[in-house]
Amino acid sequence: MKIIDAHCHIFPDKIAQKATDSIGKFYDLEMECGIGSSPVLLQEGEALGVAGFVVCSTATKPHQVMSINDFIAQACAQNPRFTGLATMFPGFEDVHGELQRAKAMGLHGIKLHPDFQAFLIDDPAALPIYEAAQELEMPILFHTGDRRYPYSHPSRLAKICRMFPRLLTVGAHFGGYSVWDQLDAYEGVENVCFDTSSSLAFIDPEQAVSLIHRFGAERFMFGSDFPMWKQEDELARFLALPLTQDEQEQILYRTAQRVYGAKAD
Repeated sequence: MKIIDAHCHIFPDKIAQKATDSIGKFYDLEMECGIGSSPVLLQEGEALGVAGFVVCSTATKPHQVMSINDFIAQACAQNPRFTGLATMFPGFEDVHGELQRAKAMGLHGIKLHPDFQAFLIDDPAALPIYEAAQELEMPILFHTGDRRYPYSHPSRLAKICRMFPRLLTVGAHFGGYSVWDQLDAYEGVENVCFDTSSSLAFIDPEQAVSLIHRFGAERFMFGSDFPMWKQEDELARFLALPLTQDEQEQILYRTAQRVYGAKAD
């Protein structure tokens, strides 16, 4: 069975440890993989037979956008199994131009983390990002949920999906980390998919399966949130869910291929 890890964070070697530690501090969690570097990701994945990885990194300031996009594009060029997502930041001077450049470099979508970046998903300052992404046909992976912050509530993403009906979005963490009781917001929203990252250790397995059946397996992707969790453990949690083989295959690779054009060779 093919496996694509559709949610991985990687960083340049010289800052990988510092960036990984910062994520751990933000969530007050020990980062199980130690460091978010490409070699460690590949080593983890190869042990499990992971065929492809969707990789990203998040700009916490506008001036970081271009260099991060260059880094992700270079990482993908060096590692054929990587499919890269660009970063962007509200208020960046030339959103459309930079996303056009990122797409020309081979990046297949955009990753936004409203909590790290401290903006509301439905803030007017972020609308140019969604307008450009819709025009350029670049899906956006959003960090969604977290009871501690107002930025990425499911209702905010659902609002943007309705405002931009041709924009394909992905709500990470089953559509709302730690607020899985508030996913009614997505009812009737057709242009949102989901991934399983940073959820299966916390959500009740019965609730996880219920959500997959409620929204459809064809809208879910497997993701580890590397380096936060070990792929081996996340995959074991996923495979323990009472799903059919077709549902497993859909979530493990087919949806990521459709949404991101992810590689699985």
